Amino acid sequence: MSLKNTAERYGSLSIAMHWLMLLLIVAVYACIELREFYPKGSDPRNALKAWHFTLGLSVFFLVWLRLLLKLTQVTPNIVPKPVNWQLSFAKVMHLVLYVFMFGMPILGWLILSGEGKDIPFYGMSMPSLMEMNKEVAKLVKELHEIGGTIGYFLVGIHAVAALFHHYVIKDNTLSRILPGKR
Repeated sequence: MSLKNTAERYGSLSIAMHWLMLLLIVAVYACIELREFYPKGSDPRNALKAWHFTLGLSVFFLVWLRLLLKLTQVTPNIVPKPVNWQLSFAKVMHLVLYVFMFGMPILGWLILSGEGKDIPFYGMSMPSLMEMNKEVAKLVKELHEIGGTIGYFLVGIHAVAALFHHYVIKDNTLSRILPGKR
């Protein structure tokens, strides 16, 4: 399999980035949801929150590479070609997913900055994006939580659409991005 995309299939680099981003997003959600099983202030809860921040920033930094790949490589054709409204919906959905992958980590970074907390990233501390302002941090946290809820739906719709194309329409939408030779 080629590293680069072809007219028929995504290349191994695009495929790896797609599935890595999914795994990171799932891990970000898992960390923040699992923290609820531990008492506030406990080591496991604090560790899960730190991993939530670190993995969220990983999404932010890797989505730049993902966007670069998207902008510099050909997008494989869908065969048979979907109707125009489906193609338009897919473009909008991908745009919204990119806004999500850029926006959520920035909001999280702003929350920690506004709360005057360290921004952990694999043993380092990232610079603050703003001066401490707990009121702004509280507002940004609400936006981040709303975005998190919306994210569940975005990922779900994306997955359901891929499965719909594969099993109902029977086109190559899903098979273009699956690992392995097809």
